[in-house]
Amino acid sequence: MKPILLASQSPRRKQLVQLLPWRFEVCTEEVEEQIDEALTPEENVQALARQKAEAVALKYPDQWVIGADTVVCYEGKIMGKPKDEVDAKNILNKLSGKTHQVYTGVALIHQDKGVIQTFYQETQVTMQLLSEEEIETYIQTKEPMDKAGAYGIQGYGARYIVGIKGDYYNVMGLPVHQLYQELKKHLI
Repeated sequence: MKPILLASQSPRRKQLVQLLPWRFEVCTEEVEEQIDEALTPEENVQALARQKAEAVALKYPDQWVIGADTVVCYEGKIMGKPKDEVDAKNILNKLSGKTHQVYTGVALIHQDKGVIQTFYQETQVTMQLLSEEEIETYIQTKEPMDKAGAYGIQGYGARYIVGIKGDYYNVMGLPVHQLYQELKKHLI
């Protein structure tokens, strides 16, 4: 079997697909990621995941392609990656002491087989109440700057997470269990 193509540059997703029993390769195409305000977070992550997967599937119609996209939401509003340190501080202040949602959308595509499937996973994440000093210290690590919601649960941000309800790996960017179950339907 040809390797499954992961349409994502994320080092975390690349690491997570290696937990699955199939061979994967990273293959990406440039896609302009735009959040559609008219869609729910669940619809947005699935649409973005599908865009990424379709861009690769057009070039490799005889292979399985996986696209994924993750967003952090608080009070129904999507929190993207911070634009700068001030934005990171604002995002962390909003999430401080509260529970928010992390949504990851996944698209599985095999052009030649006519398969286009999308799904999403939601995880509830509760963050401790952060002091200004903790926020400043965390921002100085630079970790928040390339993460949706301005934190990484698998890095320094772990020290601020009180708990989660749902799939931990979903918060990292790929719902491994659900992806495994969906791939088994097609590959086994």
